[in-house]
Amino acid sequence: MLNDKTILITGGTGSFGKRFISRVLKEYSPKRLIVYSRDELKQFEMQQHFDAPCMRYFLGDVRDKERLAQAMRDVDYVIHAAALKQVPAAEYNPNECIKTNIMGAQNVIDAAIETNVKRVIALSTDKAANPVNLYGATKLASDKLFVAANNIAGAKGPRFAVVRYGNVVGSRGSVVPFFRDLLAQGKQTLPVTHEEMTRFWITLDEGVEFVIKNFQRMQGGEIFVPKIPSIRILDLVEAMSGHREYEIVGIRPGEKLHEVMVPEEMAHHSLEFDDHYVITPAIKFFDSTIDYSLNKLGEAGKTVADKFEYHSGTNPHFLTVDELRELDKATV
Repeated sequence: MLNDKTILITGGTGSFGKRFISRVLKEYSPKRLIVYSRDELKQFEMQQHFDAPCMRYFLGDVRDKERLAQAMRDVDYVIHAAALKQVPAAEYNPNECIKTNIMGAQNVIDAAIETNVKRVIALSTDKAANPVNLYGATKLASDKLFVAANNIAGAKGPRFAVVRYGNVVGSRGSVVPFFRDLLAQGKQTLPVTHEEMTRFWITLDEGVEFVIKNFQRMQGGEIFVPKIPSIRILDLVEAMSGHREYEIVGIRPGEKLHEVMVPEEMAHHSLEFDDHYVITPAIKFFDSTIDYSLNKLGEAGKTVADKFEYHSGTNPHFLTVDELRELDKATV
């Protein structure tokens, strides 16, 4: 799938980008792998680890459409991973979040259409489903833009799809490295925003595998949602610290108790496959003949039940304390 292809990843110096590039270099023979990001120091540091002949490093911001178009020349596949992701920061700096997460998404779409990229997958988040914070709202808007982009591109243009998943274990800004740092400092009591909080949980490797698989599955317009476990925040505290001593610090601005990846309101547009769900386009689409219940890999899906909701608090699969402990060791 990725052999002899040119692949560009926006925000490529982030946790996902590093793991994706590591995986691709080990398992495929790409023509070029392009890291597109705005931080020259992170690019310099990344070049010390990833210096294969196929690697390219382009400085640029997704707010700059002209630079994106330059970077996307002769590119086959694009992964759009660049975003402002910190929920409290987005609440206090809404204009900046909108410029990157919404206007930047539109720039990626326009540049991909202009340069005739073949396929684009945008990374989303569970916070985009029924959003209560600005970050989630901007990612919902981004998701809508990428779905509708298939209509703008037309039958012969690039195909666009979205991958939506939950908290990534060990990624920058996640709770695991935060708790790990506090424990390393000798803290005995960990801060918890609410004792009933649950989250979807996915590893970086699982996220990368899911994206690569969906380049093969996609027909254009899908929002792909993996079937992944949930965690209870107090189970995570026990797994990492060995006890359940915690301090309630209150829910942060824009934070939810639970997360949703397939809202009940989208049940009539959703399909269940063996290891994932697909939310199909709610709008009249460029190609009415697409059968989303049978993807490009020949996998068959079925409609979900009425009022179905994929919710972190009612998810049938929760990780145990022991499973969380083993996962924590694996991500150090």
